[in-house]
Amino acid sequence: MTRRPFVGRRIGTVMAVALALATSGANCREAATGPELKPYALTWRDEFDGPAGQSPDPANWQYDIGGSGWGNAQLEYDTNRPENVSLDGQGHLTIVARREDYQGRAYTSARINTLGRFEQARGRFEARIKLPVGQGIWPAFWLLGGNFAAVGWPTCGEIDIMEYRGQLPRVINGSLHGPGYSGGQALGGPFELPLGTFDGTFHVFAVEWDSSRITWLVDGIAYQRVTPDQLPSGARWVFDHPFFIILNVAVGGNYVGPPDASTSFPQTMTIDYVRVYGTDP
Repeated sequence: MTRRPFVGRRIGTVMAVALALATSGANCREAATGPELKPYALTWRDEFDGPAGQSPDPANWQYDIGGSGWGNAQLEYDTNRPENVSLDGQGHLTIVARREDYQGRAYTSARINTLGRFEQARGRFEARIKLPVGQGIWPAFWLLGGNFAAVGWPTCGEIDIMEYRGQLPRVINGSLHGPGYSGGQALGGPFELPLGTFDGTFHVFAVEWDSSRITWLVDGIAYQRVTPDQLPSGARWVFDHPFFIILNVAVGGNYVGPPDASTSFPQTMTIDYVRVYGTDP
């Protein structure tokens, strides 16, 4: 979830109609642009069942705790407190950004990941999420290469399945970071919802990833695809090893700017499920 320029991408009329159907509950996978990977087996899932206030399953998730800004000048202190990350008792996980003084920061939130618990190379990674809204709110669902401690970022690779500026509630962004195409030079772009906003209801965010391409989807509609031949000259495709999952809600940061007087708190990202599928070798 590293910052990058925001380059507009409009979906066409056919895609707009297809996505309108998808958001109304119709099965529109057939409307995706171009061929898709077809998942053949569920390999990992979390449906977030459990009583309200319970922490996410420690067999699946661990916490990134602190207020370092994570290299993006974020303003929150990320905690493992139920006030910031817990089940809601209705089959959802909530990550809640709050305005409060805590450990020298003016905001709290949470950032959880599956490092050491689950990693996978290739396949379909998806989550059904209802997003928060407001200036300076930055939620994300993303993947990071499991070798990051050994090789560093961006050589480990990063796949942003969904990141979002709370002040632009109809637009999400998907991108790839690797050596020679990271930060402001990341590959990818935004998707604009033709009807409604991402904070108004749940939407399914996914990538389908094989050896020759990564495809981004919203509600089953493929809106962009990146292949190795799109890399800058001399750059290396590093999406050939296992990645782990990260979910977080940042407050402020270089990508979104700080909250302002219009931003209300608390702000909640609600996750219905996270599911991962393998693909036929």
